[in-house]
Amino acid sequence: MATVASDRKLDDAQLEPVVITTMRRRHLRNVLRIEEKTSTTPWSLGLFLAEVRREEREYLVALSGSQVVGFAGLLYVVGEGHITTVAVDPEMQGGRIGTRLMLVLTRRAIAHGSDSITLEVRASNAPALALYRRFGFAPAGVRKDYYKDPTEDALVLWAHDVDTPAYADRLSAIEMQLPTPLVLDDSANTDASNGDTTERDAL
Repeated sequence: MATVASDRKLDDAQLEPVVITTMRRRHLRNVLRIEEKTSTTPWSLGLFLAEVRREEREYLVALSGSQVVGFAGLLYVVGEGHITTVAVDPEMQGGRIGTRLMLVLTRRAIAHGSDSITLEVRASNAPALALYRRFGFAPAGVRKDYYKDPTEDALVLWAHDVDTPAYADRLSAIEMQLPTPLVLDDSANTDASNGDTTERDAL
């Protein structure tokens, strides 16, 4: 799983409005740039292409203006969501980008029918752990030596009962604490449903 760094390094006023939208092919060059900065074992272009094309997957990017400043991914398995990756550009941390991605991702998982969500995170990644705790995730196990370069255990976190009114209230409270409104652009989903394969989406 890619690194989530602190949301508080860059002052909120320094960011253009952040928009969360579906990851498309045209985003992947910048996604790879962030992946190289934040992961010691970065995913390849081929892996990202395969993931975004698969069914039962949800991949998002955070855009500040036209710049990709973060991304996140989720896969669905029989009533559960598994967050596969969350990353924020280290040079653009601020404006609660990780929080915005998590808000949209968890709500998408719930809308898909998930009642629980899980993820893995490096045991030493304190900023990521703090973010996930806000979303109700708690440790449920350890995967020994899961991460490489350096070798480190992964904590397996779960958030249960995410389809309840209490969890919806938790998400609403998190959203209310954002310094600027959460903006979601679903036009990419509309394009995809219409078979959009225009040249602007080419790598």
